Amino acid sequence: MKNLIIASTSILHEGAYLAYILPELKIHFASCKSILFIPFARPSGISHDDYTLKAKQAFAEIDIAVKGLHEFEDYKKAIQEAEGIFTGGGNTFLLVAQLYKFDVMNVLAATLKKGTPYLGTSAGSNITGLTMQTTNDMPIVYPPSFQTLGMLPFNLNPHYLDPDPNSKHMGETRETRIKEYHAFNNVPVVGLREGSWLDVKGDTIILKGNLNARVFKKDQAAQEVPSGSNLSSIGGLNL
Repeated sequence: MKNLIIASTSILHEGAYLAYILPELKIHFASCKSILFIPFARPSGISHDDYTLKAKQAFAEIDIAVKGLHEFEDYKKAIQEAEGIFTGGGNTFLLVAQLYKFDVMNVLAATLKKGTPYLGTSAGSNITGLTMQTTNDMPIVYPPSFQTLGMLPFNLNPHYLDPDPNSKHMGETRETRIKEYHAFNNVPVVGLREGSWLDVKGDTIILKGNLNARVFKKDQAAQEVPSGSNLSSIGGLNL
């Protein structure tokens, strides 16, 4: 049974890394003495070692050890044997390219379907959708495929921002970009605002946090859904 927390962000309101969601993570990873960290997204070009250290310091607050995937010789075995898994944020194109480069995308998906507890933030959340096509990131590298883990029956847009009526910015809004996506694709998109996350238990997907999410479907008006909503039926796919 799938057991995932899929969060929009790792940092909220200039707080410490993962601080806002640590109480949830203590429950989520209660059965884990250690977790495997996938550092491939490398925010701001941070090294795998430095990024893993950041995760280690955060999880030390709830007495859970962390080891980076890059520290293992056999990446597939490390994923399959992990007590829990965390994929951090950064650049989704880079993350997906690396998961394909090391041939672990399918292994990771199979492991999560068996129930290994998973946390994704930002890019690590993007990859839980059907594809990564609704990321906000720049295409700094070229992944061989946009297809990702397929843990959800829809795609995600983490860090979703509403239009600012006082802004003089004339570029596209997030909603505009998602409409552009739907000109060529049918997959629904859930816009996750900062501080929101999805709690996935089996086929049940519950929106958590204090804010609404925004749901986009092709040729339909966007809808606001409140925290606590069950999003399981969005997309109408049985994964």
